[in-house]
Amino acid sequence: MDQSRKIRRAAVLGAGVMGAQLAAHLGNAGVPVLLFDLGAEGTDPNAIVNKAIASLGRLHPSPLADSEAVRHIHPANYDRDLAALGDCDLVIEAVTERIELKRGLYGQIIPHLGTGAILASNTSGLGIARLAAGLPDALRRRFIGAHFFNPPRYMHLLELIPHAETAPEVAETLEAFFTTVLGKGVVYAKDTPSFIANRIGVFSLLSVLHHAQRLGLAPDLVDKLTGPGIGHPKSATFRTADVVGLDTFAHVVHSLWTTLPEDPWHRYFQVPKWIDALIEAGALGQKAGAGVYRKQGREILVFDSAVGDYRPVHSGLDEGVCEILEMRDAGEKFLALEENQHPQADFLVAIFRDLFHYSAVMLEAIAETARDVDLAMRWGYGWSMGPFEAWQAAGWRRVALAVDEDIQAGRTMAAVPLPDWVLDPQRDGVSDGVGSWSPAAGRCVARSQHTVYRRQLCPPRVLGEPEPESETLFDNGSARLWHTGDGIAVLSFRTKMHSVDDLVLDSIQDAVGIAEEGFEALLLWQPTEPFSAGANLAMVLKAIAADDYASIRAVVEKFQSTSQRLRHSLVPTVAVPRGLVLGGGCELMMHCDATVAALESYIGLVEVGVGLVPAGGGCKEMVLRAEAATRGGRMFPVLAKYFECIGMAKTAGSALEAREWNYLRPSDPVVMNADETLYVAKQHARALYAAGYRPPRYRDDIAVAGADGASTLKAQLLNMREGGFISAHDYRIGSGLADILCAGDLDPGTLVDEDWFLSREVDLFMELLGTPETRARIAHLLETGKPLRN
Repeated sequence: MDQSRKIRRAAVLGAGVMGAQLAAHLGNAGVPVLLFDLGAEGTDPNAIVNKAIASLGRLHPSPLADSEAVRHIHPANYDRDLAALGDCDLVIEAVTERIELKRGLYGQIIPHLGTGAILASNTSGLGIARLAAGLPDALRRRFIGAHFFNPPRYMHLLELIPHAETAPEVAETLEAFFTTVLGKGVVYAKDTPSFIANRIGVFSLLSVLHHAQRLGLAPDLVDKLTGPGIGHPKSATFRTADVVGLDTFAHVVHSLWTTLPEDPWHRYFQVPKWIDALIEAGALGQKAGAGVYRKQGREILVFDSAVGDYRPVHSGLDEGVCEILEMRDAGEKFLALEENQHPQADFLVAIFRDLFHYSAVMLEAIAETARDVDLAMRWGYGWSMGPFEAWQAAGWRRVALAVDEDIQAGRTMAAVPLPDWVLDPQRDGVSDGVGSWSPAAGRCVARSQHTVYRRQLCPPRVLGEPEPESETLFDNGSARLWHTGDGIAVLSFRTKMHSVDDLVLDSIQDAVGIAEEGFEALLLWQPTEPFSAGANLAMVLKAIAADDYASIRAVVEKFQSTSQRLRHSLVPTVAVPRGLVLGGGCELMMHCDATVAALESYIGLVEVGVGLVPAGGGCKEMVLRAEAATRGGRMFPVLAKYFECIGMAKTAGSALEAREWNYLRPSDPVVMNADETLYVAKQHARALYAAGYRPPRYRDDIAVAGADGASTLKAQLLNMREGGFISAHDYRIGSGLADILCAGDLDPGTLVDEDWFLSREVDLFMELLGTPETRARIAHLLETGKPLRN
């Protein structure tokens, strides 16, 4: 049996913020889960747990992927329900980080655990061997650390920490379960304080604080320097600290101070006094309404330690440094920073050299390979490159010599020599086609051969690792058609945000033709997020500026013919979305014969947000899906729900929710791990082909809701306009949309064909595009990234 299927029922001990969200994510995966906490007095002994479950629906982003997930969570308490643990294959402990509390809880549950049950602690840094010390011999073999990152639904990293007595089959079972069933990226960490990601990540933050103080750089400037320009999230340093909570950040730092007295960088494991002062004053960050940053009306203020008070945000970013940060090549960027004499460049070089130095010295203690560290930082902290990847990209040998020179000259935070392997004259990096460097093994170690990774046909790669072999059928710069010799053709877009332009449409039509001639199926799959952010609006705006409406209409009509080509292909077409699937991207997906979606797919027909309507066949598809959902019954109530989704430009918060909204069919698989979608999609496509696939017939007998349905929707719109909830332009868009979905100029029950809807889509699209309000909405979105209400 597949190891991931061995876990049929789970329990989570502790219904705090983390425990409740862990239970929610198990529910997302369809795993029945008992959520335990203390018993309560009164009529409801599970009041504490029930309150935690109820709070899940109020959290943002939502830990629940759809309305069904919460039904898999069953409340329980330690006083009455411990016997139910006997039916659980996996028990995850997620209580407060106090070792005696955890040990006391283990003592309570041990008599009730099944003979093969696995016990895992979600501790973020306590020693796994210390926690295991008091357990019976048999249970010690089934005890392991499983450190999820918060929020567990969205954070990809799962650090798996065996101790010396953990049975290998226990670790392997959980590796399979967490990877496939919960969709995690599993990294094995050694049993050291804070494991991998927090050990490196917190050190990196402390290095930033140290050099910012050394150079007198204010928090808002530091955040400008340490965000996307260096491959880190937009929240950068101090905004991240505010989101995490300054008190939580200080606690983590204090834990490192307490547990790592022998660390050569130990004296830096403390937060600046001004952060302590903010904590003392209750300015704990986002949860308190103030931290390093504070919102005052519409203005964002930042705490300036130099004056001891808040002031308006202003970055003060040097123009030359700004230009360097915009460079795309990491090696060129790092060299340019080294050559720049500005203090801001000095700051960036210093924090990277510190990071490289610390990571190299700590690698053998915390992880098996450099790959593990790189993936942990990408998945746990949102970095675009891990420390060893960044070092390799910057030029391994040159940077290693520079760091060594800094150590010799006393310019580093700690006078610790680099390991000998770093300065090997033959070394130009740590990861290559053979594997990734392991100090313990003294060689590069290949990727795990665990059977679960056979499902990852294009696994996440670190810099230096080769791409999987494939044969290119064509590559025109906007899209690439390729295959691996298995009879399945794959089309991948290469445009920015995988947007749909004229050449992409040509590529899809060409790909369908090639697939029909020599393949069993065609997949639309992107190697990275998003699936597609929709049509290329910049090109639309450019054509408007040239008063070239004829070319826009021609492209829209080509979009429709491309959608229909996907729909009526002679071989199965399968969309494989992940991330954003918006507007035209959603329309392409809906016209494929099937969709295999990653859980974290955010799907919607959002054209109304820029003053337009779906015109690539999206309206037509929603009518057909409404008809299928009602099976000859009254279609209008379903159409009204679809009208609301399209009219309000709603985006489904997960693939499971998209299925509830009928953007996905009931038969479309949802895959928890995005890295497994290509494998599942190929299996799905082969099954369609093997079953004797034939394309669906062209519909010329679609019964419409007619004028009655359109009038009802317009009446609702009129009330909203008169109440001031929508603008006159919103009313115009909504009325036109109602007329398309319901066929507002026809009697109810009139039969029309697919082209009837397609022609009205393009007509309304072009009509709206000619209005100044819609043009303003498009321009505003492109300029600011935010919708305009006008």
